[in-house]
Amino acid sequence: MRELGLVPCGPRPWRATTIDDEAASAMPGLLACDFTADTPGRKLVSDITTLTPEPGCFLATVIDCHTKAVVGWAMADRMKTSLISNALDMAARNINLAEGYVFYSDRDCHYTSLEFRCQLRSLGIRASVGRTGVCWDNAMAESFFGALKNELAHRTTFPARAHAHRAIVRCIEMFHNRNASTPDSATRLSQKSHAEY
Repeated sequence: MRELGLVPCGPRPWRATTIDDEAASAMPGLLACDFTADTPGRKLVSDITTLTPEPGCFLATVIDCHTKAVVGWAMADRMKTSLISNALDMAARNINLAEGYVFYSDRDCHYTSLEFRCQLRSLGIRASVGRTGVCWDNAMAESFFGALKNELAHRTTFPARAHAHRAIVRCIEMFHNRNASTPDSATRLSQKSHAEY
C-alpha cells in the first residue's frame, strides 16, 4: 500500500445495536461458525445494523453462505421486526430455499420475537442463533457490514435518507452481488423491489 501511495480507511468506533433477548437461550446454534454450503439456499446468515446516524438508516441483510450474495435486504428509518421480515421475504423470492435450511442470526430481540419465529416456521426454516457478545459467530454478516460502512457509509455525507438508500442498493446489487463467488446464482432482484427504494 505504501508503494502505491494508498492510505487505509480506519473503522469508526463500535456502537452496540443488539438488544439481547434472554428467551433466545433455548434456541440452538446450528451453524457453529461453518459458513460453507454445497448449494444455494441451505444456509443463510442475517444481521441488522445502523448505517448513518442522521438521517437514520437501518439495514437488514440476508446472505447466502454458498454464493456469498446478499439475497435479501431491507432498509428503514427504525429498527423493527418488519425490517428483517421484509429482508427474509425478498430472500425467499430471489432464491430457491432448500427444505429445512438454517437461518442464522444473533440474539437480537427482533430475530427472536414471536412474529419473526412464526414467519420462519411458515417457511419451514430452522432458526439458529449465536452466543451473546461473540461477533465471530456471525462473521459473514459482520464482515459485509464492516466493509460497507468503512468503504461507503462512513465516508459519505448523505443529504437525505433517499440518497443513502440509493447508494446502499447500488453497492449491494451492482458491486457486492456481481462479485460474489458465483454471480450467476446471485440475487435476482425484482423490479418491484427496486421501485421500493
